[in-house]
Amino acid sequence: MNSSKFKKYIKLIETSSVYDVAQVTPVTKAIQLSKALKNEILLKREDLQPVFSFKIRGAYNKLAKLKQKGIEGPFIAASAGNHAQGVAFGAKSLGLKAYIVMPITTPSIKVNSVKNYGGKVILHGDNFDEAFKHANELVKKEGYTFIHPYDDTDVIAGQGTVGKELIEQISADIDAIFVPVGGGGLLAGLGTYVKALSPKTKIIGVEPDDAACLKLALDNNKRLSLSEVGLFADGVAVKQIGKETFSLIREWIDDVVTVSVDEMCASVQDTFQETRTVPEPAGALALAGLKKYCQARGLKNKTLVAINSGANLNFDRLSHIVERVQLGEGKEALLSVKIPEERGSFRRFCNFLGKRSISEFNYRAEESKEANIFVACRFNDKEGKGKLIKHLKSKGFSPKDLSENEVAKLHIKHMVGGRAPNAVVERGEHIFRVEFPERPGALIDFLDKLSDKFNITLFHYRNQGSAYGRVLVGFESKEKNYSKLLKYLSNTGFRFWDETQNTAYKAFLK
Repeated sequence: MNSSKFKKYIKLIETSSVYDVAQVTPVTKAIQLSKALKNEILLKREDLQPVFSFKIRGAYNKLAKLKQKGIEGPFIAASAGNHAQGVAFGAKSLGLKAYIVMPITTPSIKVNSVKNYGGKVILHGDNFDEAFKHANELVKKEGYTFIHPYDDTDVIAGQGTVGKELIEQISADIDAIFVPVGGGGLLAGLGTYVKALSPKTKIIGVEPDDAACLKLALDNNKRLSLSEVGLFADGVAVKQIGKETFSLIREWIDDVVTVSVDEMCASVQDTFQETRTVPEPAGALALAGLKKYCQARGLKNKTLVAINSGANLNFDRLSHIVERVQLGEGKEALLSVKIPEERGSFRRFCNFLGKRSISEFNYRAEESKEANIFVACRFNDKEGKGKLIKHLKSKGFSPKDLSENEVAKLHIKHMVGGRAPNAVVERGEHIFRVEFPERPGALIDFLDKLSDKFNITLFHYRNQGSAYGRVLVGFESKEKNYSKLLKYLSNTGFRFWDETQNTAYKAFLK
């Protein structure tokens, strides 16, 4: 940390121009979480910036530095949303013109905000990487000046002011700071500054399980690109960590934590309960990592900070978040239970459940000796699920836990009761889970690509306000035609998984 490179960054952070537009955001104590986790849990409230995200810092700092050099654009940026708003807001504040290339899947709240801030929006591609490529094509074609979302010295320095504020705001020794990671701009800037002034403070990056580009780079000691990324936390949906950011991060990073969608949803709720504000998934990412790390390590009496990085949440995503919160907390169980198909067995099973909080219950009589029940129960603590399963086993049942089964959570719970006709079963049925970018006309496009080559025996689609549409589809096909079916699905260009052997499908739909 004594190299000239790090000294340069410290100076750049301390002399950045962010406070022409950015706020010194408060640090809020998470009272309930602090008590529950037996640590001092603090939230750095970057959701309170003028554009509801920390991205205003780096974007404005870069634009201001360029204007000082006599470069006045037009400027262009590629972003899933928050950097876009920062560039648009910063450009307007400086009297500059900015074009923003955004993926088609970007939440409308972010697109509209960019437009309101004066940015000229260009929607292109299904993800950040496609938008990024198009922006660079326009740089070459039109001569625009590109404002990188994270892999830029001035952008990194601007984001680093978050770390400077934390050192100034918190009088106690900070044991660890948890930072959300996409391309690594915030982590690189914050971590470089904090480690220089408080080397004992641990800096821990937090990534989604399905977009862990920093973990991939650290595990291999070099930058690699993920083949695909999940888009639930669209603000950190980046395939490859930045070159400059990684050169800084790898020198001092203490650890990386990855979290699931359900864990992020749980931390959205945590943040709301502590602050009465609703963060976007990427905004709740650091807190989810803090909780997971704290519980796994058994930390007590430590001062821990999570960066609430943003609150640009599409309202329609709330339904999906709410649905997954209890699962993320480990306080809900989705179970498949067989009961005898005989008079009175349904009532007896309900009696065995007692007064437990049931959030979902699906039952349908069947022409067989046994019937499958799909039941969801909620508990006051994480021990509740284990106790219920043990209780049911003691009564002679064999419950199957589907709480981590994505097909069960996304589809089966809404489709229980429908089984394939005997004729279809005899001819053969294969079930696939498919994802495609959620945009106007995407479902029709998907159906068009399926054509009529294979008979569809099952189809379930539910729009949950997510960046990706999810379909469960069944095809009538004999085993000898399976390779043709796989080739057929591959030609659609969509991601798919064979779920024919899925336990939830077998229990309720086959």
